[in-house]
Amino acid sequence: MDAQITIPLWFFIVLVAISTLVVIQKFLFPGIRWFFRKKINVAINELNQRLNISIRPFQLTKRQVLLDRLIHDTQVLAFVQTQSIEDEVPREVLMEKVQTYAREIVPSFNAYIYYRFGFWLSKKLAMMLYKVRVSAESKRQLDQVDENSTVVFVMNHRSNMDYILVSFLVSERITMSYAVGEWARVWPLQGLVKSMGAYFVRRNSRNPLYRKVLERYIDMATKEGVCQAVFPEGGLTRDGKLRAPKLGFLDYMLRDYNHSNNRDIVFIPVGINYDRVLEDRTLLRSLDPEATSRTSWYAIKTTFKFWYHNFRLARKHQWKRFGYASVNFAKPISTKQYCENNQINFDQLETQERYQEVAVLADHLMKTIEKTVPTVPVVLLASVLLETQSEAVTKDTLMQKSRDLIEHIESKEGRVLFPNKDKLVNLEAALEMLCLRRLVNREDGRYQLRENSLQVLEYYRNSIDHWLH
Repeated sequence: MDAQITIPLWFFIVLVAISTLVVIQKFLFPGIRWFFRKKINVAINELNQRLNISIRPFQLTKRQVLLDRLIHDTQVLAFVQTQSIEDEVPREVLMEKVQTYAREIVPSFNAYIYYRFGFWLSKKLAMMLYKVRVSAESKRQLDQVDENSTVVFVMNHRSNMDYILVSFLVSERITMSYAVGEWARVWPLQGLVKSMGAYFVRRNSRNPLYRKVLERYIDMATKEGVCQAVFPEGGLTRDGKLRAPKLGFLDYMLRDYNHSNNRDIVFIPVGINYDRVLEDRTLLRSLDPEATSRTSWYAIKTTFKFWYHNFRLARKHQWKRFGYASVNFAKPISTKQYCENNQINFDQLETQERYQEVAVLADHLMKTIEKTVPTVPVVLLASVLLETQSEAVTKDTLMQKSRDLIEHIESKEGRVLFPNKDKLVNLEAALEMLCLRRLVNREDGRYQLRENSLQVLEYYRNSIDHWLH
């Protein structure tokens, strides 16, 4: 009689589950990976044929390889060794921190997600919220950039929409990487942002080891030709004016830069302006010491009320877009040419001297950005209304003063970026928007500022304040 072996049901289920996982891992997963890798490679080949600057091999390298390269970078290892001795901290402890920082910073770029999902989403969102305008010569500026250079877009920072807007506008020519703050380190946004090629930055961190790891990643990406977007101001403008530049990112890119041996770094100044910045009141509130003491729940509640109001208008078919979002690109600035003209070798300068030279370049970039910021209808009207704040004026008077201001700005080579043939129509629509936002009173055909609107209108006027004098 044959002996029979019986096993518990739960043990049988575990065996089946383990066997299934092994089959999936050994036979099914390789096939799935091959299928998707093939689709990604086809997409990348198609993209590189139409992009002005092709996707860099650095961006297509496996993330683990980039992590190993960053963690074992000679400068990082030397810094760890020095800090270990100075702070009397075991080297292993510091290396664990380096690994944490590297995993946090290094993106996991996915070209398929970037173009099949990211481009579609940014386009839909930008076109849904705004009427997007970019000057024709701006597009030509991008076409003239050397494909072997590292392109760095340096932009003013008015809204969190800046990321989406510029990514959408340049994605048909360039694949762009950008730094995002810790606000994006939440699930599932974190994975999506990393797959779009962005890298996280602890903007207020003073940890020297973290700053060293970040510096080395930026230097690696820059030398490998990865196109990047940088906000020299380091954060959103609070009062509408450009903030003083922070030198960290520019210094990381330039401290080891040798214009004779390294590929050219081409800075493209970008000016962005909106008829309505979604965060305008929140940004202005941050300037009020009493308002900043309010809890984060207040900000969440205010944001929810804003979107609820707009969704309610949309359901009633009364919702309108928030006016114009305009982007202007200035003439590219070649770092190689800049160094040759000014006889500078950044990699040969002492630390203090290098900071001074980087500061000079940063000021030059900021002045160019300031002149590149376009003028949009609400900004024009805000400037005119603030001149007449003590009296009620007719629409005709406002339109005439606006046309005079347009001529004044254009005479100084400023950019007024909304359709020439419809300027009067657009100005009237902007005036209606200001009335709907309860920033302007309309009574008996005359318009006058409301008392509580001065700060908001000054915020918009400040974006072109340099043209008004």
